[in-house]
Amino acid sequence: MRVYFDNAATTPISKDVIEVMKSCMEDHYGNPSSIHADGRKARATIEQARKTVANCIGASIGEIFFTSGGTESNNMALKCSVRDLGITRIISTPTEHHCILHTLASLEKHNNIKVEYLDVCKQGKASLQELEEILAKSAEPTLVSIMHANNEIGTMIDMAKVSAICNQYNAYFHSDTVQTVGHFPVDVDKTKIHFLSGAAHKFHGPKGVGFIYINGDVNLKPFIDGGAQERNMRGGTENIYGIVGLAKALQLSMDQMDERIEHIEGIRSYMTEQLTANFQDIRFNGDHEGERLYTVLSVSFPPSPKAEMLLLSLDISGVSASGGSACSSGAETGSHVMNATKAEVGRKTIRFSFSHYNTKEEVDFVIEKLKTIVPQTIEVQ
Repeated sequence: MRVYFDNAATTPISKDVIEVMKSCMEDHYGNPSSIHADGRKARATIEQARKTVANCIGASIGEIFFTSGGTESNNMALKCSVRDLGITRIISTPTEHHCILHTLASLEKHNNIKVEYLDVCKQGKASLQELEEILAKSAEPTLVSIMHANNEIGTMIDMAKVSAICNQYNAYFHSDTVQTVGHFPVDVDKTKIHFLSGAAHKFHGPKGVGFIYINGDVNLKPFIDGGAQERNMRGGTENIYGIVGLAKALQLSMDQMDERIEHIEGIRSYMTEQLTANFQDIRFNGDHEGERLYTVLSVSFPPSPKAEMLLLSLDISGVSASGGSACSSGAETGSHVMNATKAEVGRKTIRFSFSHYNTKEEVDFVIEKLKTIVPQTIEVQ
């Protein structure tokens, strides 16, 4: 038996999505930029997918642009804002995904952009009071970039509150929503945001395809130069099969959201209970009982000789999990999120992340494997 509890890194592709992509590969082989019938057929397929994505997040069709994934979408939002909107200051947090942090470091170094990082508490929540104070002290062109849900510990922001603060001080608002699109309702018509990103492989779609929402009031130039694809915003022949798969996966996620949430919450709660019942001094990172990403359970194990190799031992035992973000899955590396939240030195963090395909039987399997690895088990009376 092998258990896959690393869905925050990537999810298995839905069979329905595979079928739609397979059909598209067989029947829609024309270049979407060609003017002949096969090209027009391919173009119509992409535009239908765009309409699906737009409807799923409350956007207009002209505000959705397909990309290669969340990393490209986030890079586009940050770098094009600096280049095209005159942004001179970016406010973010130290717990963002590396595709944000590394981009900010590059902009700071090469574009002389001022980057200010908000304090985060032990649960990983950013200080919105500090955000307001920073925005109030200067009216310089500013972009606020804060992720909707942290990919390692699951802590979430209140998008409406951040949006209101940004709106009050005329700041642009970008959110890395890669972990939440397809898992939570998102409505950009109700909550004003300028940039939002999504990646198909986080909601049971294919890898290598994503999208960026750009508010219609924002005027950006192309991030990738070349042809006139994506309404002149991204050169290169479109990944039509991936785009179709993304749209199908997102539509399924929206249609089945309530059932999936109920199922995954049940798996997460059951694992929390079993860990607490069977192991001593187990702790949970982030705001694990409050407003959080329900697909993620970040577990802190007490120090022990075996805990140091816990991730590898789980892998050998048939359990796929991670030590933090997907960037460190399968590797015993430190976490910038744990460092930012001042996690206790010596403890070992494992991120278990779930999908609607997981079962309680799989949780039982993982618990039994952990009992052979982690020494401090609670004896049953």
